[in-house]
Amino acid sequence: MIDNAQRFESAAARFDTAHRDDPTQRTFDGQEYPLALIYHRRTAHWLAQLEADAPEVVQLACRCQHICRWKVPRGDYPMDRAGYYRWRTGLYEFHAATAGTILAEVGYDAAIVAEVQNLLRKKDLKSNPRMQLVEDVACLVFLELDFAQIVHDYDEAKVVDIVRKTWRKMSPQGHAAALAMPLAATERASIEKALAG
Repeated sequence: MIDNAQRFESAAARFDTAHRDDPTQRTFDGQEYPLALIYHRRTAHWLAQLEADAPEVVQLACRCQHICRWKVPRGDYPMDRAGYYRWRTGLYEFHAATAGTILAEVGYDAAIVAEVQNLLRKKDLKSNPRMQLVEDVACLVFLELDFAQIVHDYDEAKVVDIVRKTWRKMSPQGHAAALAMPLAATERASIEKALAG
């Protein structure tokens, strides 16, 4: 349910403007777009599939969860496990701050801004249904946009590990949506192997 359609559309337009600045291009449905724009359009798609009338804060969080991610390169952090976690935590804070500024500027009150920021920080995954919904959407977009390349690039053991980690973050509803996706045979086989073990 959207409380104020004009305010929501203003926020969505501001998010899309930011997404269009992503220098990485990706082809989707035969046309090239900035990767961030594809990513966030697909989050809107998958959210509509899972919960067409999702709360406004969830819709906002899905439209901006990786906002301006390219401005915080992984290479700016040590290339080890600790560096990865520092990068990821830093990204959550960066996304929350960037989105919070836009939301405040288009007229959202502090309570809504804080809740969207909490969702972007990925707090309380298993105890917050709204956070779980955002995470399910993120996992579905990952499977749709990135999984084929992972299956191509990594050995079977690594792919199985990635699938299992992804699956643990998802709800039964997310699992059902993932299994219904039109995946290539090699991708589906990797998922089936991961789930069988």
